[in-house]
Amino acid sequence: MTVRASDNDRERTLAALREHTAAGRLTLDEFAERASTVYAARTLGELAVTTADLPEPEQQGDAHHLVVTFAIALAVVAVLGVLYWMLT
Repeated sequence: MTVRASDNDRERTLAALREHTAAGRLTLDEFAERASTVYAARTLGELAVTTADLPEPEQQGDAHHLVVTFAIALAVVAVLGVLYWMLT
């Protein structure tokens, strides 16, 4: 059974290709070629071909970014607190 691709399916696939390009897994030429295929895709199977040789996105990456962001925010608050204490 062939399932038609939606615009949202295409956008999700393009977002994944952008992430893989940013990570260095694809060159800009490869991205452009695959993006062209994504825009022309009519089925989910045609979309899947564009990412078949790429690893699945890491779920822990989001958690890691959240922890790093929290640590940076905590450090900034601590520095601002020390500066405030020193100036008063």
